Parts: sequence; C-alpha cells; structure tokens
Amino acid sequence: MKLVAVFLLIAATSVLAKNERPIIKTLVFPAPSVDSYVEMKAEKPLNMKAFTLCMRVATELTGDREVILFAYRTQDRDELNVWRERDGRLSLYMHSSKEHVSFKVPELGTLSNHLCFTWDSLTGATTLFMNGYSSVTKIYNQGYTVQAGGKVILGQDPDTLLGKFAVNQSFVGEISDVDLWDSVLSYSSIRNLVHWERTSTSPWANILNWETAKLTYYGKVNTVYHRV
Repeated sequence: MKLVAVFLLIAATSVLAKNERPIIKTLVFPAPSVDSYVEMKAEKPLNMKAFTLCMRVATELTGDREVILFAYRTQDRDELNVWRERDGRLSLYMHSSKEHVSFKVPELGTLSNHLCFTWDSLTGATTLFMNGYSSVTKIYNQGYTVQAGGKVILGQDPDTLLGKFAVNQSFVGEISDVDLWDSVLSYSSIRNLVHWERTSTSPWANILNWETAKLTYYGKVNTVYHRV
C-alpha cells in the first residue's frame, strides 16, 4: 500500500507540474530615455545563415515616431535590428541602417503582441509572424551571413557598440520572451510559442534564450513577473 501511495503522489505531482502555467519575466521601460537599456548575453556567437527571432512587445507609443524593438550592433554597423517605423510598419534591418524589409501590420498597442521574424540566407525568404499569423514572404539579403562579435541591446538603438542613444528612438513599454534560433522554425512551432505551449519536443532557443540568458540592466528598467 505504501508503494501504491508513493506512486499516486508522484503521478499527481507530475500532472500538476504539466498543468502549471509558466512564470514570464517581463522588462518594463517606463519612459523615454537616453540611458535605460538592457544588454542580453547570447548563448553563442551570432554567426548565422538563417534565424528565427521572436519577442513579445506592448507599447503605448503611437504616431510619427520610430521605435527600436531589438538591436544587435557590431563595432562597425547595425547588424540585426527590428524597428517599428513612423508609419507603423515593422522592419528588419541586416548589416545596414538603410536597406531593410518592411511589413504592414496592425498597430502595436498596450495588449502584448507576439512577433517572430524568420530569414533564410539561401533563398532570402523573410517572413513576419504576428500572434501566430504569417505575413507575405519577401526576399531580402539573399546569400548574406549575420556577423558575430556584437552586442544585443533591448530598449535603445546604439549608433556605436554601446552608445550614442537617441531619446526619440528609445523603447517605452514591455518586452519579454526574446528568443533567437539559428534556423527557421516551422509554422506550427511558432504558433505554439504564441500560447506558451512549450513541451519536451519544443525547439530550444540556442542563440538567445529568454529563460537562461544573463541580462545586464542600465538606467531605469524594471522587471516584473507574470503567471500566464
């Protein structure tokens, strides 16, 4: 009887663990600034011929203002940046501060949006997913390789490796679940990420991983935790 009781206790604990919703760490950028940002440490160098970059974003910033959502800067240039443009489009910039690919999407708002960009060097195929729904595929930077040796920054657009920030480009709002893979994830995998449906077979983010990455805070950035 004791063995049966122990078995039932283990089984019940396992069920509770599977049903328990994850606790999500969220960065809150409370106001425009020139000194508030977070540096995110990569698991390995960002040397990539393909990638999937995902994040959750909520912001009240609207109107004629560009907003940086993600920045990866090397010593010489903007290597991989995501922007919300003045007209509301979401854009991906690679190895450039000018040449980019843009997608017309619903306006970002105070409700959290799950965003993913996928890109494949072989074909140049670039797709944006917003809350699990895919955009049209566009061709961008075919044959390129993302260069290593930079820094990942959340909240600011660095015009040098870790400096020259502009207040009118800074992010205000919430950012969480920033993950980066050096491959193009399947549509079904991306849709599962929207609803936090990570299982033992879910792809582990091997370049930037929100669950394990070291975050270094500068200025006034707060961290809050939500159970989803």
